[in-house]
Amino acid sequence: MPLFSYKVVNNQGLAEEGVRDASDEATLLLDLQNQGLIPIRVQLAKDKTFLGFKLKSASQRLSQKEIGMFTGELATLLESGLPLDRSLMILMQLTEENIKLNKMVAEVLEMVKAGKSLADALQGRSGVFSKFYLNLIRAGEMGGNLGGVLQRLADYLERTQELKDTVSTALIYPAILLVMSLASLFVMLTFVVPQFKEMFESAGKNLPVPTQIVVGMAEFLQSYWWVLLLIVITAVQFMKTQLANPVTRKVWDERFLKAPLFGDIILNMEIANFSRTFGTLLGNGVSILNSLTIVRETVTNSVLAELLESAEGQLKQGKTMSESLTQQNMFPRLAVQMIKMGEETGRLEEMLMRIAVIYDKQLRTTIQRMLALLEPALIISLGLMIGGIIVSILLAILSVNDLAV
Repeated sequence: MPLFSYKVVNNQGLAEEGVRDASDEATLLLDLQNQGLIPIRVQLAKDKTFLGFKLKSASQRLSQKEIGMFTGELATLLESGLPLDRSLMILMQLTEENIKLNKMVAEVLEMVKAGKSLADALQGRSGVFSKFYLNLIRAGEMGGNLGGVLQRLADYLERTQELKDTVSTALIYPAILLVMSLASLFVMLTFVVPQFKEMFESAGKNLPVPTQIVVGMAEFLQSYWWVLLLIVITAVQFMKTQLANPVTRKVWDERFLKAPLFGDIILNMEIANFSRTFGTLLGNGVSILNSLTIVRETVTNSVLAELLESAEGQLKQGKTMSESLTQQNMFPRLAVQMIKMGEETGRLEEMLMRIAVIYDKQLRTTIQRMLALLEPALIISLGLMIGGIIVSILLAILSVNDLAV
């Protein structure tokens, strides 16, 4: 049976940690609960270490995974009936191995003991918690359901992280393939081709045109490789400047949305994020106008953010959400129709969550389609380029042999 590590809170309110064999995670959770313990964290023991060494992040800022851990564990403690200050004290014990998170929990606990609300205490952590996160916490405190709100927030963070991981994981292989392709070409042009060049020059015959082109490229790379590096650095700096300017950023964001395949990926990811965030806010009692204002700040594409800003203005004039979005041609019709259905049936939150699921699936499908085209294209391109270099060298060798005959 697999070995699981766990952290629990006992009857005295103290944290305990250990490892235990179990057939699966659900069985272990049930056993712990039957013993009167409150499970906080259960995971495969092998996930905690790598080659026997604990993994620690060098960054001083909390990651999304750490924020999700804090949210989920605090939700579990509050849902079990413990008061906020006691829950934070237990959470400090549970996070002793994570210095950054432990320090943050200690600071929040100190502010809560001083009489501040959890939302105000978290807001003091500059740049750590988003406006969306803080508004949900505030709504939970006002409604007297902080534990439930934190649990929904933890679920939201988990799904959002899964969405990001889906995109980043899918792009790892093409990125590695592209880097290896460029590295292979660089090695051939700077180390292999020059070896043949000396042999060709000693033969005293003009090289074929394809060989002259390849040799010229090799000489350029050997002498002016720094020019290519300078071009790359300049291009990166240019894009940073363009994206930092709101006017030029909008132009580029519009181009990104219209790009084949990549545009679909961006749109699906933004719609899924918009729907999940909007639905989560509405489900926790935040008004539709305030929710839309918060959601607009979470959208990274400025074109879509402007679209939502326009929809917000029309909502203030008395129009429905679906009517406001219908006038924006860029917003998918399926999403608009589902929002309209949610408004008519009074189940807008549920429909928004369904939209998020639909566009999560579409995102994965689009990524798979992109990879199905991109990977063969990279392999074929690399093969053609390396094949062209080899053919040019063979042509030169044959011409030298003809001269010798």
